[in-house]
Amino acid sequence: MNKAFMKEPDGLDQVRCPGCESVGVAVGNAPLDHHILPEYRSALGDHAWFCRYAGCDIAYFNNWAGRVLVSQLRSPVYPKSPDAPLCSCFPFSMEDIEADAQESVPLRIRELYAKSKSPAAHCSHLAPDGQCCLTEIQRLYFRLKSP
Repeated sequence: MNKAFMKEPDGLDQVRCPGCESVGVAVGNAPLDHHILPEYRSALGDHAWFCRYAGCDIAYFNNWAGRVLVSQLRSPVYPKSPDAPLCSCFPFSMEDIEADAQESVPLRIRELYAKSKSPAAHCSHLAPDGQCCLTEIQRLYFRLKSP
């Protein structure tokens, strides 16, 4: 469809996934180039949105009916695949969170936090949503710690 006839979103933070209607997370070229298989990358421009809803088959989308499905990604990503690493920069899994939740001190999460402040962290390029994983990891940790 011609872009001239497409309605622009009212706010960049409220663009909704065409598959599940959840609010998308704006991403730039780096995550798109890193995660999308080359033969599907042209479906999106320089900017798109990531759908965080695990049950949705759409990974990335734009305002002009461009879509990239989970099956068109180079590898599984969290939360689309529960077995994918939670952190794209450093090896960190759900098992690490579960282990920390069983212990009195979350040593693995603290170590990840320290690593996330280092030059080796490249969240804006490697994470599927272009954002640091720590907020999601803390959310999952506290959910497990709650009675």
